[in-house]
Amino acid sequence: MEQAFAVAAVWLALAVLSTAVASHLRISVALVEICVGMVAAMAADRLFYPDALGAQLDWLRFVASIGAVLLTFLAGAELDPAAMRTKVKEVTVVGLFGFLAPFLGCTALARFVLGWDGSASWLAGIALSTTSMAVVYAVMLESGFNKTEFGKGILGACFVNDLGTVIALGLIFAPFTYRTVVFLGVCVVLLGLLPFITSRLIAWYGNRTAAIRTKWILLVLCGLGALALWSGNEAVLPAYIAGMVLAKTIGRDHFYIRRLRTLTIGFLTPFYFIRAGSLVSLPALASAPFVFLALFAGKTAFKVLGLFPVVGMFREDGRERWYYTLLMSTGLTFGTISALYGLTHEIVTQDQYSFLVAAVIASAVIPTMVANAVFLPRHLLPGVPLADEEIPQLEAPSAGMAMDGSNGLAEE
Repeated sequence: MEQAFAVAAVWLALAVLSTAVASHLRISVALVEICVGMVAAMAADRLFYPDALGAQLDWLRFVASIGAVLLTFLAGAELDPAAMRTKVKEVTVVGLFGFLAPFLGCTALARFVLGWDGSASWLAGIALSTTSMAVVYAVMLESGFNKTEFGKGILGACFVNDLGTVIALGLIFAPFTYRTVVFLGVCVVLLGLLPFITSRLIAWYGNRTAAIRTKWILLVLCGLGALALWSGNEAVLPAYIAGMVLAKTIGRDHFYIRRLRTLTIGFLTPFYFIRAGSLVSLPALASAPFVFLALFAGKTAFKVLGLFPVVGMFREDGRERWYYTLLMSTGLTFGTISALYGLTHEIVTQDQYSFLVAAVIASAVIPTMVANAVFLPRHLLPGVPLADEEIPQLEAPSAGMAMDGSNGLAEE
């Protein structure tokens, strides 16, 4: 237990440092956490021993996974179903092109330029076709775009893009077994009943007991996550769909969503983003930089070539088109998941895995930094407060939660 508290203290110190640096540089906290994780892991390995930072500890991996799942759930819950219905064509077209262009392009790059075998090349195409819902949503929160139809369109396109990635991974590599059928069947039934059950729980117990919504949501997400992993899928996919299903039920309660967001971003997601950065070996990349640069350049180039003309069908303003395109060019969650799947099932080697993860993480950092620094469409944010201005108002009640359920724990 002493070790767990000590490791948690170190990681939270890195999270605090990342927040301070991001505030001064005025860039996304999530991106700084990734970079800090890379540097901290290298320093810890050099000064102490391999994995001295504790990134492979079971409890830390669980906390990081819960952070990714909750962040993905929040992204789905903040989608406005009415707005999404008006953007079906946009999110479908942009999402499909955002998946297909890098998937086919990076597969060809790995096969014919880097000389990887067929299976490893297909895996590379899948890993580099993703768009990071976690990074994009974190950026949406910090900029305020999550409250605009522009941001909701980007989040919807991200979902379609990553759905294509998951389907491709399943069709090409994952076996279709009875577990897949059970998973799909349970998801259909449970997600169909979820809005009704959630609204009844809130009506019956919302004013009587502490935080039943949060406990119920965590129960659903952990249950669906366990079922997804058992069937060979990933926990974040049903989390996003659950968020979309509950968008009408809980998404309208902005105060509750902000409290859940504070818990997620303030405590859980730093473990996820810092751990993602810690998985990259900087010395290994330095020994063979061409492979990393080729994969990163390929992912970015094919994303831009596939997306920029398509985004132009829906966005005429140049800054909006570039911002939309660059955010869709990011990758992290499903990219690292796909790469790890390939390593676990011996589809790619350890070196190939390292290059893929490094390219995925670089795509989470560089396109987003360029988008926020050069192409941020501020004209779409009239009167919308930044997340940096919201969070201090939220932390005070959270820190002062009363044990009797008042102020922080009561549902209303």
